[in-house]
Amino acid sequence: MPSAEVLMRSRYAAFVLGNEAYLRQSWAAETLPDELLLDAGVKWLGLSILSTEAGGEQDQTGVVTFVARYKINGRAGRMRECSRFVREQGLWRYLDGEVDNQGLS
Repeated sequence: MPSAEVLMRSRYAAFVLGNEAYLRQSWAAETLPDELLLDAGVKWLGLSILSTEAGGEQDQTGVVTFVARYKINGRAGRMRECSRFVREQGLWRYLDGEVDNQGLS
């Protein structure tokens, strides 16, 4: 992946498809959870990138803030997250994220 934002978009697609293997492979080793629970009841509806900081081809770290829209049991929702990314052996990996759903419905 050439940038943290491109990795973020591919990880969103992996969530949509329920591709746990890709999500684990694209996660930084230091924060990779032992178990990844994907909720089959979530229908992902769209992704909007709000901002990016660094995360380019010459950077070692990056931050991507996004909003993901979803439905659970017919009820719509939005999740806002500020995700941090790092390079591991030259490849972008998801490090962690801070979810902020204040003001979102």
